[in-house]
Amino acid sequence: MLSDRHRLHVAQQLRSAEHGRTPVEPLGARFPGIDTEDAYEIQLLNIRHRLAAGDRVTGHKVGLSSPVMQAMMGVDEPDYGHLLHSMELHEDTPVPAAAYCAPRVEVEVGFVLGEDLPGEGCSVADVLAATERVVPALELIDSRIADWRITIADTIADNASSAGYVTGEGRAPRELDLKAVDATLTNGSDTLASGRSDAVLGDPAASVAWLARTVARFGVQLRKGHLILPGSCTRAVDVTAGRTYTADFTGLGPVSLSFS
Repeated sequence: MLSDRHRLHVAQQLRSAEHGRTPVEPLGARFPGIDTEDAYEIQLLNIRHRLAAGDRVTGHKVGLSSPVMQAMMGVDEPDYGHLLHSMELHEDTPVPAAAYCAPRVEVEVGFVLGEDLPGEGCSVADVLAATERVVPALELIDSRIADWRITIADTIADNASSAGYVTGEGRAPRELDLKAVDATLTNGSDTLASGRSDAVLGDPAASVAWLARTVARFGVQLRKGHLILPGSCTRAVDVTAGRTYTADFTGLGPVSLSFS
């Protein structure tokens, strides 16, 4: 475990890495003993810094929601990060790829909450009852850790590698089978990745319920109006400037993100 002074130092390094687009070396190599508790506190230090500068929380994201990714990281549960207003992207506005360190896109079925979620004991039924609509989403992820050489502590401290998100219109969750939404990511006529929504903990709504229970331990509640990204249906794909990435979901339709 790190001291408060070291946590603050790491948080400052990650901020500098993001602003200067100069990734830092993996944290474990430089701060032996860093653990997930340290990492979440470091994440919160930087979230509080951004809120103090006028940003606001618009939701949360879940990472490491597939068994394959958990095995790769040596963990037995997902992690989470914050979504902020400054991360909101738009289909009609190209994103400058050079503004990020090593950007990638992920394909997600997003949940827009119409009511607050309970914390402890939150169930899939609670999630479905509170969800106003599910939306096609692309998450832009980025690592302020050099070459994506991340451990669980690295990605948690780095706000679960969050960088941006874009969503489409969506529909009410009762109108489709959330465990059987097929998703395909394309660039023009090229298919880059494909998957299905049940790759996310067997049911993306189960991922949202896990998140509600987990953040409740820190006194946080998932609120009405927030967007929840439960995890990717497909592998992450590296971004190339000049390309447009479109995710198409059965029953939900497409959403796109272009990079300049």
